[in-house]
Amino acid sequence: MLNQSKNIIFGLAVAGILVAGVILLSRGGNTLGTKTNPSAKITASEQHYDFGRVSMAAGKVNHAFSVKNISLEPVTLGTLYTSCMCTEAFFLKGGERQGPFGMPGHGLSPKKLNIVLAGGEEAVIEAVFDPAAHGPAGVGPIERSVILESDEGVLELHISAEVTP
Repeated sequence: MLNQSKNIIFGLAVAGILVAGVILLSRGGNTLGTKTNPSAKITASEQHYDFGRVSMAAGKVNHAFSVKNISLEPVTLGTLYTSCMCTEAFFLKGGERQGPFGMPGHGLSPKKLNIVLAGGEEAVIEAVFDPAAHGPAGVGPIERSVILESDEGVLELHISAEVTP
């Protein structure tokens, strides 16, 4: 009976370690353009932009992120979306502008880009933030994201600001 209890405890411990290992392996290495993913094919010249202090009264602000396929192989860009309804994204390549792309489930649904970015080719993702979108309660620091999904993973770009009246 004692040996059987030890075997059960040992089996549960091994199963727990295996489950934890699978979870850790499945969570790692899925963000493109970061130092933790040296095999990234799509990178951005910068992954964060701080607008500084922005006034609700002054209207929308925007920033262009340059993205590039640093591999020799083509990459298919899929969905472009934002983390909040106060932020829109536009995709610019070869003089063509697509968008706006917004927060899933809040007006601007994610649309498929279905654009192939050839090896070495560059494009621009424009992030547009509306400081007045949340009304008077929306003053203070904000952090928002623009997310680009491709057949190679996910590239996440970030903006921040200090919203004033």
